[in-house]
Amino acid sequence: METLQQHAIFKNELLEKIHNHTAKVGIIGLGYVGLPLAVEAASAGYQILGVENNPDRCRLINEGKNYIKDVHDTKFLGLVREHKIQASVGFETLQACDIVVICVPTPLNKNKEPDISYIKNATDGICKNFHPGMLIILESTTYPGTTEEIIQARLEEMGHKLGKDFFLAFSPERVDPGNKSFNTANTTKIVGGVSSDCLELSEAFYLSFVAHVVRMSSPRAAEMTKVFENIYRSVNIALVNELAMLCERMDIDVYEVITAAATKPYGFQAFWPGPGVGGHCIPLDPYYLAWKGKEYDLHARFIELAGEINENMPRVVLAKVGEILNQFSKPVKGAKILQLGISYKKDIDDARESPSVRIYELLSQKGANVEVVDPFVKQFWTREHDFTYGNQGPSIPTIPLSDEKLQEADIVIITTDHTDFPYADIVKKAKVVFDTRNAAGFRKIESSKIFKLSTRVSQNH
Repeated sequence: METLQQHAIFKNELLEKIHNHTAKVGIIGLGYVGLPLAVEAASAGYQILGVENNPDRCRLINEGKNYIKDVHDTKFLGLVREHKIQASVGFETLQACDIVVICVPTPLNKNKEPDISYIKNATDGICKNFHPGMLIILESTTYPGTTEEIIQARLEEMGHKLGKDFFLAFSPERVDPGNKSFNTANTTKIVGGVSSDCLELSEAFYLSFVAHVVRMSSPRAAEMTKVFENIYRSVNIALVNELAMLCERMDIDVYEVITAAATKPYGFQAFWPGPGVGGHCIPLDPYYLAWKGKEYDLHARFIELAGEINENMPRVVLAKVGEILNQFSKPVKGAKILQLGISYKKDIDDARESPSVRIYELLSQKGANVEVVDPFVKQFWTREHDFTYGNQGPSIPTIPLSDEKLQEADIVIITTDHTDFPYADIVKKAKVVFDTRNAAGFRKIESSKIFKLSTRVSQNH
């Protein structure tokens, strides 16, 4: 009875702090997910005590210097000056927190198996700085079961009991970098609590600064929802990528086909082919579910096949570059190639898992002289030296777009369709353009210089 009473006291005290926006919120990981979340929660009145293992990021935050494009600079600076957002490298700051949100990376290892070491490390940090009454929420995308099998199990191993002295939930991030219509505040949150009290507290917290929350029956259902969202995109992108390859052989413009199909007012959603998929969701999350499926004696062939098709697209681009250059009696080795765009999608500065980076690697390995233009990315890293998870190494600088570079290139490859690229000028001044995103086509720019994924090279010249 005493345990239940104490638990009720913890719950009611935290609910009151949430309703008054006086709860102190710890956010572990202040990247593309954590920092926008911190800004929205701080704007609602919460004090944010961030934990970030990158000391440079901590310094920038505490100086009020924003490094995430989707965060408004002036708003961020104001919140830092009001001491609503602070950052530190150590987990000790969590001792003062009522709510802790985990927003750490969940990459794959070399065998395409989930690497949840960042979640485990965050959980250990919480355990060492634990106090009764904490609400802990995992936002990192992961396989169904992680919240209970990893976080709850670790906390209880340390002597802390769910239903006695802590609350736990899963609420996946739904960040879409560069999206001008949807952000943290107006994107629906889904929440799955380990218990009804966990769900009630988590829902109350998010509703204090997010427009709408959907309650799930369990963390596992919420975890499955997140990976399914990304698998849905992965499978449909793989489908149109394969369709593009078939259309090339059949001498059919795949973009014309998709545009026509999209006129159907029901039962169809347009997806577009491209050089591959990137970012920290679509290339990774399907493998989390496929890996977990093996525990239940299910080989997720459909999911893995989609991943294979999308991963192969940079090699499809490489092969086509060779075919195009061959039309002009040019080998890939020694060719001057100007690559437009290195981020994984348009109008953002994020090159994580970008197919454009893989294309750069493949072309360079074949001996091409590749230079990259990207107005959003000043430098990037190859996979061998990718700094995202601490593998610091030499970077590759991007260059400004110029008439000279356009004219001297043997081929210009559009790998990321940034809005502000002057496509008409690019097509006019380049010798030949391989437009992997159909950026020129969508702008009604036509020229015999342009090759697309579905263009039969032998018939273009």
